[in-house]
Amino acid sequence: MAAAGETFDLDQMIVRNAETAAGHVKAAKTAISGVIFGQDAVVERALITILAGGHALLVGVPGLAKTKLVETLGTVLGLDARRVQFTPDLMPSDILGAEVLEETPGGQRAFRFIRGPIFAQLLMADEINRASPRTQSALLQAMQEYHVTVAGERHDLPKPFHVLATQNPLEQEGTYPLPEAQLDRFLMQIDVDYPDREAERRILFETTGAEETKPRAAMSVEDLVSAQHLVRRLPVGESVVEAILTLVRSARPGSEGAEQRFIAWGPGPRASQALMLAVRARALLDGRFAPSVDDVVALAEPVLKHRMALTFAARAEGESVPHIIRRLVERLG
Repeated sequence: MAAAGETFDLDQMIVRNAETAAGHVKAAKTAISGVIFGQDAVVERALITILAGGHALLVGVPGLAKTKLVETLGTVLGLDARRVQFTPDLMPSDILGAEVLEETPGGQRAFRFIRGPIFAQLLMADEINRASPRTQSALLQAMQEYHVTVAGERHDLPKPFHVLATQNPLEQEGTYPLPEAQLDRFLMQIDVDYPDREAERRILFETTGAEETKPRAAMSVEDLVSAQHLVRRLPVGESVVEAILTLVRSARPGSEGAEQRFIAWGPGPRASQALMLAVRARALLDGRFAPSVDDVVALAEPVLKHRMALTFAARAEGESVPHIIRRLVERLG
């Protein structure tokens, strides 16, 4: 009886914590939507990414408030946010930091590590594909292991740590496409589209007047970390697990199905992990305490899109990765 009572108390505690976290997250979403107009899906997916403890790649043409979104997220979530503009001449030390030789008043010399902008809780890597592969790779260790190594010394990054990178899908001259290994580190790719007419009308009035709406804090770092821990404790039903496994495994070449002949390479187990965390975070964002198959359907494209590539024959026939994913999702029933 004692064991059963302890289990009941634990379940009750999780429910109470979930209700508190859901309230904080809802307030954060409302605060962000009061500054970022016409991008509800983008805001939702960015919040899901952070709640899941991951990183996101924001893809969209200039002028769609990608930079403003990251700045707003930092303020609303209480995070220390910094921005790095990626350029071809950017060096790894410009991001990570470097050791400098200093001389003490007593005449002794010693190296001191000066931290770079990566030592933030929310890092915006603006136009990440404009930096050289050497500089891009400086983020790999940080995004996966949450520490960097400079001159053989390990330096831990702040907690939590998230990278929101932006990329312009149109102008590719003078850019360096992100390698597959780095793309896989992003929990999801968030496409930022043009706002609709009413949203753009609101943007005109809200951003060109004498006073512009400023974001306000809705969560503390402690609230966010608590919500992130809770996301990993939310129960996931067997039907959702099976949907994730079926979808991810069907997106690989060699699997049975009409679409697989178009796939050159597909998502690995990290995609399954990302989708599992993302559906839990989406459930919490909606005030639910367990994800459903509908969450898998809603997040399939942003989680899988950047982890797949099509064959030459598929591109010649006019196929695209989003179309393939949609057909795979339809097979889930």
